[in-house]
Amino acid sequence: MLRHRPGDVGLTLDDAGWVDVEDLLDALAAHGRAVTRAELEHVVATNDKRRFAFDDTGTRIRASQGHSVAVDLGLAAAEPPPVLFHGTPERSLAAIRAEGLRPGNRHAVHLSPDVATARAVGERRGRPVVLAVDAAAMAADGAVFTRSDNGVWLVDAVPPRYLTVVRGGAQAPASRSSAPAERVSRAARASPR
Repeated sequence: MLRHRPGDVGLTLDDAGWVDVEDLLDALAAHGRAVTRAELEHVVATNDKRRFAFDDTGTRIRASQGHSVAVDLGLAAAEPPPVLFHGTPERSLAAIRAEGLRPGNRHAVHLSPDVATARAVGERRGRPVVLAVDAAAMAADGAVFTRSDNGVWLVDAVPPRYLTVVRGGAQAPASRSSAPAERVSRAARASPR
């Protein structure tokens, strides 16, 4: 509810996605999902993806990224590593080859810094495929990247020419052009996985 449809439980996020912790706890209790402050703190501290964060005062909470509602997380543009990765279900590969990566109902495409994380993301919805993204070339071509507080890289979209499929440690072109695939393949070999 901090990323999708907060209004369903009577919450209103501010422009940066924050909500008062007490308002969240009250809304959860009112909708049959009572949680204590200690339980909420445990979720924030132990979530493996660090999806949620408290503000510096500990009185507000928000999702770190992945919103389908309009928020401005205030993330500064950042230079990405040469190669980033995206995990997706295998059934999505044909559309991605044709259209590239799009944010869908979110505000940005989510990219991972390593193959293992991308694979885990792709496994959530079926047999995974990991795509290598030539982030260096995208940045050189003017794409703006940001990095969320939990380490997820965000970009508006990834055209097919910047993608290669990671297969057993090697990459194959996700698009029809092989030049970007060769560039990403060289960069990925130099990047820790």
